[in-house]
Amino acid sequence: MFDLVIKDAEIHDGAGSAPVRGDLGVTGGRIAAIGDKLGAAKETVKADGLALAPGIIDGHTHYDAQITWDPFVDPSPALGVTTAVMGNCGFTIAPCKPADRDLTMRHLTHVEGMSLDALRAGVRWGFESFPQYLDMLQQQGVGPNVACFAGHSAIRTYVMGEEATERTATDDEIAAMKALVSEAMAAGAVGFATSTAEAHNGEGGTPMPSRLADDRELRTLVRTMGESGRGVYMLTKGSKTSIPYLEELAVEARRPVVIAALFHSNTNPTAAFTTLDQINAARSRGHQLVAQTSCCPLSMDFTFKSPYLFESMQSWKPAMAAHDGEALKKVYRDRSWRDAVRKELDAARGRLVFNGEWDKLFVVETAKAENRPLEGATLAELAKKANKDPLDCILDFALSEELDTMFVAQLLHNDEKAVGRILADPQTHISLSDAGAHLTFFCDAGFGLHLMGHWSRDLGVLDLPQAVHRLTGQPAKLFGLKNRGLLREGYAADLMLFDPRTVARGPKRRAHDLPAGAARLTASAVGLHGVWINGAQVANDKGFCADPKARPGEVIRDFAA
Repeated sequence: MFDLVIKDAEIHDGAGSAPVRGDLGVTGGRIAAIGDKLGAAKETVKADGLALAPGIIDGHTHYDAQITWDPFVDPSPALGVTTAVMGNCGFTIAPCKPADRDLTMRHLTHVEGMSLDALRAGVRWGFESFPQYLDMLQQQGVGPNVACFAGHSAIRTYVMGEEATERTATDDEIAAMKALVSEAMAAGAVGFATSTAEAHNGEGGTPMPSRLADDRELRTLVRTMGESGRGVYMLTKGSKTSIPYLEELAVEARRPVVIAALFHSNTNPTAAFTTLDQINAARSRGHQLVAQTSCCPLSMDFTFKSPYLFESMQSWKPAMAAHDGEALKKVYRDRSWRDAVRKELDAARGRLVFNGEWDKLFVVETAKAENRPLEGATLAELAKKANKDPLDCILDFALSEELDTMFVAQLLHNDEKAVGRILADPQTHISLSDAGAHLTFFCDAGFGLHLMGHWSRDLGVLDLPQAVHRLTGQPAKLFGLKNRGLLREGYAADLMLFDPRTVARGPKRRAHDLPAGAARLTASAVGLHGVWINGAQVANDKGFCADPKARPGEVIRDFAA
């Protein structure tokens, strides 16, 4: 007798094959049989022709902190995600010495848009080393399956302390970091992650530690990861790490290099395709470079108390260094500072997170009742009406509301024709949800539902079998996830049952349910009828339905070479 049989489903195997109609049986958390009219089961689900696929593998999350207080990493499992890859960009919380815990959390509040109060109240620090972190997760149990990168910034801080954000490392310090990477890989890291992106700044606008690494350090650590014979090198790319340079690292380490973040910009419309051409040329030479992209437009909610989208600008540093609200307001009022920001916006157009597209920046929610009629207006419209420069207009407006005005910026990836070309490339890795980070700015945890609904069903950029493959079988192979990502006998019963006619991500909403009552954006699924992790149901057509104490996920520590 099976534990579970899902009957009469349209089965998408995750390999991109044409779907077949049939039943799927589960025993002991594994797929036991796929066929017609399977026998008796302890539980039977009638699919009535709904699509059954492997669960979504989210390859770019930042749940490293949240998972210590929320083992089910809400909302991902209720959005079809059965495996989450954590520690991307190298922004992990392990290893971490007790003396560096507050420093680590303060950095995360800036680089990953997290609430410091929530982190201080929520993070369980029952570890110091990376192996201890994995052990702690395993002991407490996890909702979805998780795989964890060894994170460069955490490793650098562990070795160098506060000087990790100030200087290059000595030979002895590099040797100490090398030992920590080796330890992490032996303990079960999925790979080594870092960032060289200029937008990645910590507290007070200081660069995140990994950005201070020189060529010696980076090559040493990537090669060390490769010595294990497995693993993925993941980085969020800055201007100093060119594609030819990353190809060199792929050759030296003999491991895949996953490169984030491939976004299309309206103000620099050819840049993403130039990068993609370079990556594909490297692949043609037998070197496994993979472009990581998103199927969601990059939109960001923000106030001028924490305007992440501007913080990649050198001229914004004085605002990031302001220690309190009054000091910040003083910077915003400074005419010479405003002129410097304007000058950089003009000079660096197309290379920043925000590139002066004021017609794509909207007022979402005003703090003063008399300003409510302005909600929904663009800054281009408001500036024209006020006869002001747009930067002056938005700063004056924010100051008039004590910096409490909520804005939203449509930043990148909003030209659907161009984005469709990127998604259609069969080698791109569709991910970049950033789930667990930027919680007050956006929520893209439902990216997989958006791919299957909007891009596959509505626009036809990918057929459904290919869309499923790009969310399941393809990332499973990339990250070396054994016996996952496909519907095959003997594979883990990570499953998703959905209606192809309606599947989508629901509208975002704001919740105040983080530790210390901090706010976040979240979303629900549309057209998703069931999610199972290792055979245990965690979501149904009404949303999350698991017993929070029954944690069916696995801390994955053994990967294919």
